[in-house]
Amino acid sequence: QVQLVESGGGLVQAGGSLRLSCAASGRNFGISRMGWYRQAPGKQRELVAAITSGGSTNYADSVKGRFTISRDIAKNMVYLQMNSLKPEDTGVYYCNVDGPGYQYWGQGTQVTVSS
Repeated sequence: QVQLVESGGGLVQAGGSLRLSCAASGRNFGISRMGWYRQAPGKQRELVAAITSGGSTNYADSVKGRFTISRDIAKNMVYLQMNSLKPEDTGVYYCNVDGPGYQYWGQGTQVTVSS
């Protein structure tokens, strides 16, 4: 059974940092793109950052220069280092794995940035 388990969310003041982790299990995710999405109240889910199995990354314009995505393929882990957090970064952050013929989501972890 495939599982994506996120951790690391919480409450932080503006300007602070958080590191999200996602542990994927249940199958071989080697050839896949892993990413983080977020959904703020009343808004659609949006891509925050993603990384391919080859290490290529892409980021939403709103987080460039502040967030860094990384991946440990051997451990099936993906991380999101979030620095200089802003109140508009508040939302539920979801881990995503997108591969040939499959896509999985985690249950989400809440990130709240206070002003």
